[in-house]
Amino acid sequence: TNFCCCSTMISPPVFDNDIISDTGGGIYFFSGLLVIQRVLNGSVSVEGKTVGSIAKGYVVLVGISDADRESTVEKMTRKMLHLRIFEDSAGKTNLALKDVQGELLLISQFTLYADCRHGNRPGFTGAGSPAHAEKLYQYMISLCGQECKTEHGIFGADMQVSLVNDGPFTILLDSDELQGMHP
Repeated sequence: TNFCCCSTMISPPVFDNDIISDTGGGIYFFSGLLVIQRVLNGSVSVEGKTVGSIAKGYVVLVGISDADRESTVEKMTRKMLHLRIFEDSAGKTNLALKDVQGELLLISQFTLYADCRHGNRPGFTGAGSPAHAEKLYQYMISLCGQECKTEHGIFGADMQVSLVNDGPFTILLDSDELQGMHP
């Protein structure tokens, strides 16, 4: 199976002891994705019950692929927590989440890997297997919880997410870019 990213057909990677290699069709771009939304507040509910809520901070949609490892989660988490996207007293985006006592709401979302190239029904083969993705999602929750107030949704549940986007200010963080896999 070939995948498409940036209008280039590419082949899936070959895994060998945590090393991802090119199979001849180009670089494989399906790894960790975070959609980071700066918010005034956010919450997530399951079956009508609020399971997580935050004040000022980030609502983060978390996508994990089978190519991701704990080291990927560590790098993505470190980058997310240190992004300077809050305004300082001069109105410049110079402050990180900790600087503003911000909070996190993490939401697992395999649909970030939607492949819409064929037909009208998306495929999700780029998303990580549920067991692998949940393990790394829980690891991210644990890492973030060491740094700031961290709330989260329920992995695999049908969730309703509410937020007031501040700005709006939304960033897509791709682990491939952080690892220097493409320009």
